[in-house]
Amino acid sequence: MLTAAAVAVAIAVVSVASWLLVREKLYQEVHDSLDKAYQQEGLGPGRQLYCGSTPEAALAKVPPVPDDHFGPPKYDYQVVTADGSVCFPMGATKAVVVRTGDLPSGAPGSKTATYRAGNYLNGDSALIRRTATSVRSGTVEQRATLLTALPTSGVEESLKSLALLMAGVAGLGVIGAGVAGRVVARSALKPVDHLTGVVEHIARTEEVGTTIPVHGQDEIARLSTSFNSMSTALANSRERQTRLIADAGHELRTPLTSLRTNVDLLIRSDAQGRALPPETRARMLGNMKAQMQELTLLIGDLLQLSRPDTPNREAVRTVVPFHETVGRALERGRLRGPSLVFDADVRPWYVHGDPAALERAVINLLDNAVKYSPPAGTIEVRLQGGRLTVRDHGPGIPAEELPYVFDRFWRSPSSRQLPGSGLGLSIVAQTVQDAGGQVSLGPAPDGGPGAQAVIVLPGQPEEPR
Repeated sequence: MLTAAAVAVAIAVVSVASWLLVREKLYQEVHDSLDKAYQQEGLGPGRQLYCGSTPEAALAKVPPVPDDHFGPPKYDYQVVTADGSVCFPMGATKAVVVRTGDLPSGAPGSKTATYRAGNYLNGDSALIRRTATSVRSGTVEQRATLLTALPTSGVEESLKSLALLMAGVAGLGVIGAGVAGRVVARSALKPVDHLTGVVEHIARTEEVGTTIPVHGQDEIARLSTSFNSMSTALANSRERQTRLIADAGHELRTPLTSLRTNVDLLIRSDAQGRALPPETRARMLGNMKAQMQELTLLIGDLLQLSRPDTPNREAVRTVVPFHETVGRALERGRLRGPSLVFDADVRPWYVHGDPAALERAVINLLDNAVKYSPPAGTIEVRLQGGRLTVRDHGPGIPAEELPYVFDRFWRSPSSRQLPGSGLGLSIVAQTVQDAGGQVSLGPAPDGGPGAQAVIVLPGQPEEPR
């Protein structure tokens, strides 16, 4: 519709302008023809005139054209005197309607001519040229106005035909433009219709991950590619969310079941009046405390994993003296492994990130090393040039388990009996990724016992100014 409207306006402007130009040209030719008739032909001196008080009376006195004449004159001449009399030359057959402005007003022989539109007595239109002249009646010469008329009915008919032709062409142009615009629009917007259908399908069925085929490299193709990327990202996000909920539910079920069992046993013993032995009761309360601590740790880890999805996570990014963060984590690690030896070499390094999250990540690595180190073992910690290594001398990690160490809730089959939620290394990987770094975990580089974790963070050895 917009295309048809634009074409209609353009055709209308061009058509009207063309019609006005043609009209001006045709009437200019009539003007030139009347000027030429006056200059070349006119009435001529001594040409006999037949006068009357009215045009009808004067025409009645005009004799017919002789047989040897070439035919009626091309132009119609009519003289109007000052007293209102009308005169015609021989051969005149038509008279124009006289108006008040046709009465003589200028000096005879004046070259100034005026033009007006008028009509013949029979109603036909004409263009009339008015020129000052004089006529002799007996011995008296009086002022008069020469009216030279030329029919314009042919011009008007031509203009009407041209207007009809242009209207028809304009109508066909508008219809053609509308049809072409609709075809082009439907062809161009077909991918958008397809995309809209897919979006409506996802909104109706919530089946994220649905994609559409991409053709070409235009804006529609880019929009389709962006939509496919968004749909795939949503599907992956939903899959991760579902897996996290399922894994969290599975991990929460074990401590909750143990807590419920112990609480039921305590309630039943009190209800039956059969008190448990003090050592049994103390052991059950200790187990319940341990289960509560495990639940607290698990919930804290889940909250830590959910922090990267919060809108304000960029607000906590700042310049962090990473060497000080590692130092604080070492102090806490020594408290958790008092029998272990911590061999540390920490050098200054400043990074951009979340201070609390980075400290939690380093503590998780140290906790992992403390957990698997043998009694009186050594944990080596090095921070040099933005590369942090934490190496223990424990049993190490089998090669087949290395691809899964950073998965959420994944725990080695050989360490299921040890405390933990399986989220510590996932938190480390997420924190390092948010800080723009890399993390890896593998066997000791010298081939000895134990495992080594490596964190590489971008930064600089001096504090930014």
